[in-house]
Amino acid sequence: MTAVQAAPPAPAATTDRSRAERRLGLLLSAPAVLVMLLVTAYPLCNALYLSLFSYRLTAPDDKRFVWFGNYVTALTDGLFWQDVFTTFIITFCTVAVEIVIGFGLALVMHKAIFGRRTVRTAILLPYGIVTVISAFAWKYAFDLQSGFVNSWFGLGDYAWFSGRWSSLFVIIVSEIWKTTPFVSLLLLAGLAQVPGDLGEAATVDGATAWQRLWKVTIPNMRAAIMVAVLFRTLDAWRIFDNVFVMTAGQQKTETLSFLTYRQTISRTAIGLGDAVGVLLFLSVVLIAAVFIKGFRVDLSQVRSDR
Repeated sequence: MTAVQAAPPAPAATTDRSRAERRLGLLLSAPAVLVMLLVTAYPLCNALYLSLFSYRLTAPDDKRFVWFGNYVTALTDGLFWQDVFTTFIITFCTVAVEIVIGFGLALVMHKAIFGRRTVRTAILLPYGIVTVISAFAWKYAFDLQSGFVNSWFGLGDYAWFSGRWSSLFVIIVSEIWKTTPFVSLLLLAGLAQVPGDLGEAATVDGATAWQRLWKVTIPNMRAAIMVAVLFRTLDAWRIFDNVFVMTAGQQKTETLSFLTYRQTISRTAIGLGDAVGVLLFLSVVLIAAVFIKGFRVDLSQVRSDR
């Protein structure tokens, strides 16, 4: 007797609640989307237009249409790819460390019984400091003359900003200190969505704390982890303030955002600077698309549709 192959289960139909929530989400986000389009559409289109010209502010009459010549110049320049690599190093290190530390801080805030508000305020305090002020504070902390880091750790006259990797280390540390509270806040929201009865059931089944973390907690907060990784990756990829304050791009610490600034403002090469800015924008869009595609999440699990 031949076995009858079971038919695959039919996909769940979209519920009325899902459609209503989708319509409500579109209505609530429409005003913000329209405002963002009005604010950003003209600068973006103008940058794209100027990137097709060889144009410098110091020679306004010598404006020549060069098609994609500025893009070819940028993409064939070794400095551009060096800045891409520097930006990648900063982004990868900061996001990886922030996710780990942020998750630990989120657990502390979630499990705190006494003084919960005080604990959360203390953890989130660095995120409330202006980035430029934070960058200056870290610069002075690691400075050879006025800093205290060398004396605290017995490093003598070690010049942190005299080399590429030591300078990048300071930039990365300052970025981690500043933005980890933001990551912990997003992950705390994800922890609040994890059903408590799942952890209790796993405990009854004999699961250890580590097994509950990997098998219950993390899988049920994939959406929050995705949002945290995506937001921080896009933000770190556009890092500018810390580099500007600490090294001004010296010691091969220049990032893509700083390269755009240097070409446009310092060298007044508007066409080339806008081309680099457009490439930066396209890279941000590409990163967002890759993350959203790679971290596909079933939001119906979060909404708990029945």
